[in-house]
Amino acid sequence: MLQLPKVIGHRGAAAYAPENTLDSFREARRRGATWVELDVKTTRDGMPILMHDESLLRTTGVDRLVIDTDRADLPAGVPTFAEAIACLGELGLGCNVEIKPCPGREAATARAAVETLRRCWPAHLPEPLLSSFKDASLAAAREAAPEYARALLISEQVPDWHARAQAVGAIGLNVNGRKLGALWAHDIKRAGYRLGVYTINDPVEARALIAMGADCIITDAPDVILAGLA
Repeated sequence: MLQLPKVIGHRGAAAYAPENTLDSFREARRRGATWVELDVKTTRDGMPILMHDESLLRTTGVDRLVIDTDRADLPAGVPTFAEAIACLGELGLGCNVEIKPCPGREAATARAAVETLRRCWPAHLPEPLLSSFKDASLAAAREAAPEYARALLISEQVPDWHARAQAVGAIGLNVNGRKLGALWAHDIKRAGYRLGVYTINDPVEARALIAMGADCIITDAPDVILAGLA
């Protein structure tokens, strides 16, 4: 059974290093994280890379959409998913892999991500957790690689959250910590799901969410939250 840590570094350690980079994963490890979260998209030529936004602009300064960019034309510092996995293996870090597809690539991005995991994931690391806001991505991941655990990402409580989680075979929900109330947390836990919360950088908030039943805090500052939960 998948065992999640109390704290996962968001996009590495995004409070201290550029998000979704190898430097950010190294910084997360230095600051005590044992797992990190990262975002996987595919380039125009189908290469899975680490990038959160649809555009490269915010993180690289290049005003171009990922979906319009080939791997060979990416700015320096944007790692492929395979390069990131190799780094995680060196650092001994587990991983929550968020499938973050460009529009229209929900299934294709999921298939590319799980193919890379099957080919590259180090045997000495714990099994990864796949997550996505896109039900179609989780459904495609389930079909292509049912052995990988899945979590539905959800920004706020909606009436069909349980049905959606069941439909994609999720073992957990990763929810917006600032939208999580005690009653919803109770319902999630009573239904048997692991409960992750994002993106929490205040130890007081983190302790309150753990008290509500959260299993895992996803944070930009893993050292701060680890100290706050100690």
